[in-house]
Amino acid sequence: MQQLVRDRHPFRLLLYLEWILLSIAVLAAFSPLLFAHPPKPFPGPFHPASKHAPVPFAIPLQVGALLSMAGLGAMGLRLPTQSRVQQGLYSAAGLGLSWLAVLMIGHGQSVFPPLLLIVVIRACLLFPWGGRLLVAGIAYGSFILMLLLAFLGIRPLGVPLGRSLPAILRRIPPESLHNVLLGLTLNTALLFGLVLGFVLLLVGAVLAETRSRQQLSEANHRLRQYALLIENQATLQERNRIAREIHDSVGHSLVAQSIQLENVAMLLPANSGSLADHLHKARELGKEALQHVRHSVATLRHHPLQGKTLKAAIAVLLQDFQHNCAIPITAEVQIETEPSVEVATALYRIVQEALTNISKHSEADWVNLSLGDRRSDLTLQIEDNGQGFDPSQNTTGFGLQSMRERTTALGGSFYLHSQPGHGCQIQVVMPRQGAVA
Repeated sequence: MQQLVRDRHPFRLLLYLEWILLSIAVLAAFSPLLFAHPPKPFPGPFHPASKHAPVPFAIPLQVGALLSMAGLGAMGLRLPTQSRVQQGLYSAAGLGLSWLAVLMIGHGQSVFPPLLLIVVIRACLLFPWGGRLLVAGIAYGSFILMLLLAFLGIRPLGVPLGRSLPAILRRIPPESLHNVLLGLTLNTALLFGLVLGFVLLLVGAVLAETRSRQQLSEANHRLRQYALLIENQATLQERNRIAREIHDSVGHSLVAQSIQLENVAMLLPANSGSLADHLHKARELGKEALQHVRHSVATLRHHPLQGKTLKAAIAVLLQDFQHNCAIPITAEVQIETEPSVEVATALYRIVQEALTNISKHSEADWVNLSLGDRRSDLTLQIEDNGQGFDPSQNTTGFGLQSMRERTTALGGSFYLHSQPGHGCQIQVVMPRQGAVA
């Protein structure tokens, strides 16, 4: 079974249900409306009524019962996750506190069922179906034992476990009264068994539905990661194809043009004057165009992080940005451990896209960039003092959408803060290895 239990209670709805059941148990144990007089159960066949004595130390026992129920409720705030032994001891402690409360306060048929249901609900969160059925069986056996003790009139701590009988029932002859009590006991046992089975199925359905949602979310996240990887591979293949086309067509044409111009220069008379000047300029322009083509081809085929760390690649981006835009930029990049290739590539592309947007649209006077470690995450922040914009009105910006998609595909968080006249701030929190969110 996939582990759903965390340090804190994983299902708040079930925790609230436990508190409701605990309140019912406390109300059944201490409400004067339900028990206005001390219980006077029918004496069992082995304990005649004349031998029953008042319960000694009644108030301390009531306080102990209340503390036992409070301890059972406090146990639900944290669930054990380390080992099956600790989880088994945890369930045993819950059963022990339930028994202790009933033995101290009595009223077992009213107090014991909600306490046992609390223990079974927590067992559903801790164990697979085998463990759940084992704990439910022990809880049901405990309830049957309590009913048997109450029916026989046995008082383990001097406290009657059964409920008080109305005066009209105590007038029934003992033989008939035993039959009535036996029927009520059997019906109570059967009813609690049905409730216990219903709770097991209900909580099991809730857990199964939660696991299905979690698995679906993880599968969706992995699908987004695969889509991002495929997009990057497709982009790289397309860039290589364009590079080959430029190299094979434009590059060869420029080389052929340069050769022809060189031939013309060789055949041109020495005293051609301005004609030679124009030819020289044409040759220079051809060489410059050929250099640009070769540089573009190399750029298209070159991966920005190939053979470089993320810090070094971003440093090249910042140098090009300052050279082309002349906007002052302050940067602080502190990365102790290099992230995965996917995360490093995504962060590089986000920085590249953000700097491109700033150079085109921001009209900023300064830019601040910071990238650093924060536990298992990397935090990137890019801020400028440009003209800003209204994010709610910017619904067609492909660059911002691309940054957000790259971040969420790797399990990160993308934050954008901007308003007209107050610049723009982008913050990205990315898992170092692109972990599942």
